[in-house]
Amino acid sequence: MIDKLDRAKLGSLFKELRLLKNMTLEQFYGDITTHVNNLSAIENGGRVIGKRLAKDIINYHNISFKWLSEKEGKPFLSNVPYQIYKQERNITRLRQEPSEGEVPYYHLQLSEMVFDGPEAFQEAPEFYVNFRPFNDCTAYLPIYGDSMYPKFASGEIIAIKEVINQEVILWGEAYLVVTNKLANNMVTLKLLYEHEESDKLILRASNPNFKGDTVIDKRAISKLFIVKGKITRNQL
Repeated sequence: MIDKLDRAKLGSLFKELRLLKNMTLEQFYGDITTHVNNLSAIENGGRVIGKRLAKDIINYHNISFKWLSEKEGKPFLSNVPYQIYKQERNITRLRQEPSEGEVPYYHLQLSEMVFDGPEAFQEAPEFYVNFRPFNDCTAYLPIYGDSMYPKFASGEIIAIKEVINQEVILWGEAYLVVTNKLANNMVTLKLLYEHEESDKLILRASNPNFKGDTVIDKRAISKLFIVKGKITRNQL
């Protein structure tokens, strides 16, 4: 059901429901996440809410999917919060405040990422990870698909760090490449190689079954992240 909702509009809808209950941000979201300040930006359209957080809010407040999608019927299926919520979810992890060295984890596919504005990620993180080898990274992301197998298998989690100087590239290493309209706003994970023309880059899959290179102009790159490594889910 959550996939059928326009998450770009959910923030304003949640705000409408919160005001309908005459509740503050802390009162409406405080039992779901301690990153309440993120919800202010989400409500005002500055960030796109993540699927899991949206689902948590909907479940906790018993919000009607029909109302969210069509504005029909009662907005709340019940006025009583979902009491089993705290028993079923790992609230300790979800309510963990970020401290020095902790890195945000975003549970979303590359095709769902929004890279508008100065911030690297517009969505609120699911939680934060403290894993010392990668504490200098920008984010953790799950991998889906087989184009980067065997270097990265589907389901593994990569640690990425934003590249400030895009002229300094480690050829043959894996990068998350975010492009603008010059490359159709593509977001992809690929190995980068030097092109014979200095103003271009070669993007290549590590899976030999995915044949053919992609060549893009360097001007098409809006953001670039090097993959520092990967972790397993039991390390989260």
